[in-house]
Amino acid sequence: MLKQIFILLVFCFGIQVHSQEIGFTTPDYKAIEKEINNKNSKFYYPKLMERLTKNDTLLSYDEYRHLYLGYVFQPKYNAFWKSPDEEQLNKYYNKEELEVSDYDEIIKLSNHTLNEFPFDLKQLNFLTYVYHLKGDEASAKIASFRFHSIMNVILSSGDGKKCETGFHVIMVEHEYILLNLFEIESKGQSLVDNCDYLSFEKGVYNVDGIYFNIEKMLENEKKMLR
Repeated sequence: MLKQIFILLVFCFGIQVHSQEIGFTTPDYKAIEKEINNKNSKFYYPKLMERLTKNDTLLSYDEYRHLYLGYVFQPKYNAFWKSPDEEQLNKYYNKEELEVSDYDEIIKLSNHTLNEFPFDLKQLNFLTYVYHLKGDEASAKIASFRFHSIMNVILSSGDGKKCETGFHVIMVEHEYILLNLFEIESKGQSLVDNCDYLSFEKGVYNVDGIYFNIEKMLENEKKMLR
């Protein structure tokens, strides 16, 4: 089911992503932290999060950039967060085909998960798909907008060619969501400095692997171990 969901997102909802071909901007975390803590800034985090939870589709790319990357400075941030509904959702996610009677329960569980962690790309992806199956295209487009807005932030944070220019992610799962989106299969994972390096089968793609910057995840892990 995974592949068919991603194909639907790309072709039915027209995901548009920034790529390394049009340049990228390495995140300035100090500047982001300053802005999201400034009550007079348009990027003040509580106001941005309120708009996000209300499904505001007028949130700009820069606002999403401060929301996603700024989440690492929030008390709730846990780089190893797991959905409390994961076990129940996986029962549906692993089905070959969903039944009409499944739709409402999936929507309820996915939205509950997103209330806990609004950047759960897997559930945003699944939610978009189920809304589409249900015929609720308005809700599908809202979920899809959040999904591809977050992906835009990740893909404009680097080019993945080396650790210094790795894509910035706040969850390891987001690395694999990105690969799945472009139908790329990873053959191995290794830690290189403050990056995850996902290697590919030799000669299959234009590159042998992609780097993801996980510096904020590593910092979060150290805090949790203190």
